[in-house]
Amino acid sequence: MSNPHSDALVFFGATGDLAYKKIFPALQSMIQHGKLDVPVIGVAKAGWNLDQFKARAKDSLEKHGGLDADAWQKLSGLLGYVDGDYAELATFQAVRAALGAAKHPAHYLAIPPSLFEKVVEQLVKSSSAEGARIIVEKPFGHDLASAQELNRILHSAFDESAIFRIDHYLAKNPVHNMVSFRFANSFMDTMWDRHHVESVQITMAEDFGIQGRGVFYDQTGTIRDVIQNHIFQVMSNLAMEPPARNDSESLRDEKVKVLKSIPPLVPENLVRGQFKGYRDEKGVASDSKVETFAALRLELNSWRWQGVPFYIRAGKNLPVTCMEIIARFRKPPATNFNTDVPQNYLRIRLSPEMTVAMALSVAPVSEGGKREIVELVASRHPRPGEMEAYERVLSDAMAGDATLFARQDYVEEAWRIVDPVLKATTPVYEYEPNTWGPDEVDQRIVPSGGWDKPNMEEPEDFRIVSET
Repeated sequence: MSNPHSDALVFFGATGDLAYKKIFPALQSMIQHGKLDVPVIGVAKAGWNLDQFKARAKDSLEKHGGLDADAWQKLSGLLGYVDGDYAELATFQAVRAALGAAKHPAHYLAIPPSLFEKVVEQLVKSSSAEGARIIVEKPFGHDLASAQELNRILHSAFDESAIFRIDHYLAKNPVHNMVSFRFANSFMDTMWDRHHVESVQITMAEDFGIQGRGVFYDQTGTIRDVIQNHIFQVMSNLAMEPPARNDSESLRDEKVKVLKSIPPLVPENLVRGQFKGYRDEKGVASDSKVETFAALRLELNSWRWQGVPFYIRAGKNLPVTCMEIIARFRKPPATNFNTDVPQNYLRIRLSPEMTVAMALSVAPVSEGGKREIVELVASRHPRPGEMEAYERVLSDAMAGDATLFARQDYVEEAWRIVDPVLKATTPVYEYEPNTWGPDEVDQRIVPSGGWDKPNMEEPEDFRIVSET
């Protein structure tokens, strides 16, 4: 089956905030890396002309990417612009005319999902959907039913193989590299299962609040915003089996299997929290029950992970900004030699830097002392010029590589897991900013060995095995 590279990129919502902060810098990076040499047509209803659109793009690069004069000259020559209403066929006829001889455009919908149906319908009417791909931004629905309806709309004009659902978090280098870490290191095969791992916890902490996004956040909450998409993707990378083949569908098959093994979340395995002062934010209801924090416990009913609980914690206004995974290993049998052995663990930090650390038990430094834990650490900080998430996902979508994109069945399985608690009336407990959530977490959702509290300063007794 042929998989032609997209010969044009059309992006709707071209004058919006996402375009300004992320898309234009990504397009410049694609130029710099030799991955973009086709027309780029922005579409919006702003009353602008092409010169104004180019001025917006240049300003974006100056503020968010660093303007590269040579790359900008090339990008400027590729840019086109169509101004018009998404409800009017004339807008899409103008898009079709601007595409010229292009036969395989990629249509990127950087717009609210409520506009998808209208845009898809007009793409079909204007013959702009033929031979095309469509790229859509999360959220992929608000619950299972809305996700299924969104998929129905997209499938009315595009095959699943032509639909690319962006979760940019999956394209971040540390997240993207987790699969390689899992399957390119033989030691992982011998210890990464229910026989050796006692529990796994995933923390996604942010030390800031909702940053003026009250209207959006009060309709979303932490579970919808980051858990059922970002964190489930990370969990799938951790728990999946090796793909049978090195292709996108084989890998995505394994990730879907992980979600299929998880029973629906029940209220007793969830604690929701809301930071004190949230209801005073602009755009937030005075009696809001939306969570800004959630801690939950999941079970994976699979051969590898049966009986190993996966704990997830995410929230706003926590003590640090960090994404970290802790897998605690079962203790060795107690003997006369090791009567008080600290618990080994594997620590994987995905942000702000990439770190893989193995905690080992070492002999006491003094006679009669206790054994201690020392981490063997490999750490890597982001390097200048590395491919950013949006450059990677746009490049891959235009090349037809679906590896980093959510498939329909994956999206619907993720919603299936959280749907029951989204529809249930569960309490929301208040917590003080700069704490690890409400006290109820430590009473109800507690991993073996307790919750990890990410340390953003490297202790002096760490041994640095590799730092590149």
